[in-house]
Amino acid sequence: MTYPSIDAIEEIFHLYDPPLWLVTARAGERRGSLIATSVVRASIVAERPRMLIAIARQHHTWGLIESSGRFALHLLPADDLEAVWRFGLATGHRTDKFAGLAIRETPDGQPLYPGAASWMDCRVEWGMDTGDRSVYLAEIVGGGLMLETPVLTVAALLREAPPDRKAELDRLYARDREIDAAAILAWRRERPPR
Repeated sequence: MTYPSIDAIEEIFHLYDPPLWLVTARAGERRGSLIATSVVRASIVAERPRMLIAIARQHHTWGLIESSGRFALHLLPADDLEAVWRFGLATGHRTDKFAGLAIRETPDGQPLYPGAASWMDCRVEWGMDTGDRSVYLAEIVGGGLMLETPVLTVAALLREAPPDRKAELDRLYARDREIDAAAILAWRRERPPR
């Protein structure tokens, strides 16, 4: 199979600017969080709101979602780069990313980031393994607007990140890309061609 130019695909991906989402989850006493961009609205039915989210399987938060079937989504204010450094650079396998914060809980029991612009409680209705990620279709069971403000996007993060933080983001992205590539190839080998 011939693949398109990687440069062309990257140009296409840079035509849109997704928001950054803080994903929090709890399973028993364990809690975790990560920064995600693979989050989209999955229903236009106001009475049946849903989200679709893809979480890399190597992350601590993935295990919490798998165990509990629940998570919370938070949009971040456009100027809250500190949340990205706190929740996106360290691993929850070794670090309590909530340490030192006055964390409350959402009505569904998920960690609620106090600096969020908004939050939504989500319960997994369906999941799919794609090798590198688990894709979850989730029912929104609650939510709230905490601040009326523009939200942080990928382009804004990359534009505003200090050089040392940008270098760390690039390093972690390259590491995750290698992990994900191996997982995708293994997943494809296990499935018959269509």
